[in-house]
Amino acid sequence: MERTVVAVGRVTARRRVLRIRDGAADERADTLAAEEPMEIRLNGRSLAVTMRTPGHDFDLAAGFLVGEGVVADADDVRAIRYCAGALEDGSNTLNVVDVGLAPGVPVPEASLERNFYTTSACGLCGKSSLDAVRTRARWDVSGDPVRVGVPLLSSLPDRLRGAQRVFDRTGGLHAAGLFDADGRVLMVREDVGRHNAADKIVGRALREGLLPLRGTVLALSGRASFELVQKAWTAGIPVVAAVSAPSSLAVDLAAEAGITLVGFLRGSSMNVYTGAHRVALDAPAG
Repeated sequence: MERTVVAVGRVTARRRVLRIRDGAADERADTLAAEEPMEIRLNGRSLAVTMRTPGHDFDLAAGFLVGEGVVADADDVRAIRYCAGALEDGSNTLNVVDVGLAPGVPVPEASLERNFYTTSACGLCGKSSLDAVRTRARWDVSGDPVRVGVPLLSSLPDRLRGAQRVFDRTGGLHAAGLFDADGRVLMVREDVGRHNAADKIVGRALREGLLPLRGTVLALSGRASFELVQKAWTAGIPVVAAVSAPSSLAVDLAAEAGITLVGFLRGSSMNVYTGAHRVALDAPAG
C-alpha cells in the first residue's frame, strides 16, 4: 500500500508551557498534536464537520462516506478536492473538502442528510434517530476464512505503537493500523479522533480499489466502540483488535456481522468476544 508523506508542520503545533518537575519550574516549547475542523461537502453541498488532525484529508473524507454507506468502490467517487475560495475572503485553508460522486451514484436523500458535527472525542453527534446511526454493510464478512495466531495478536500493540511517529513527539494521538494475517503492516494512521484514524485507512483503501479488505486485521490503540466495528464491517475487515475494552453494542454488532472482536489486548493477555474460530491458539507470531 501507499506511503504518503504529510507536511509535519500542520500535524503538530508548538506552544510555550510552564513545565514543573520535582518543584523546579522552567518555560519551554511543547509539541502538541494539531486539531482543526474539516468540512466535508458532497457534490458541493455541506454534509458534516469533523475535528481532525490535518493530513490524509481526502482519505478521511472518502472513509467517512464508506462508513455512512454512501460509497463502496473507487468508481463511486469522481473526484475529491480542496475547495478554493471556501471562506468569505476567498482563501482556502485546506479545511474544506468536496467529494464529487460519479454519475449514477445516489446522493443521500434530504431527509437523511446529517449536517452533524463530529468531535475528536465522539463519533456521530446530532443524528436524528437511532436508525440513522446504523449503516448496513455491503460486504459479507462472516465467511472470511482468515485465521490469526495469539502471538501475532499479542504483537500488534507494539507494532502499532512503533509506527506512531507523531505520537512520539506529542503523546496526544490515537492510532489505527491495518495488518495482514502474517502481521505485516499495511497502513497506519494517527489522529486526535479514533474514528478519523480508522476512516483514513478505509478511505485510502477505497481510493486504491482495495475494498473489501478481506483477510486483514484492524488494530486500535484505544477502545472498540460500536462505530469503529461498523466502520470495519463497511470496509469488509474480518478482525478487529483493540488495546482497551469494547462496548456492549460493539460486541453485539461484531457478532451479527461475523467479525472477530478482540479487546484488552495487552501482552499475552486478551479477551476474544466474538468470532473465536479465527483465533489460532498454537500459531506462531508473524
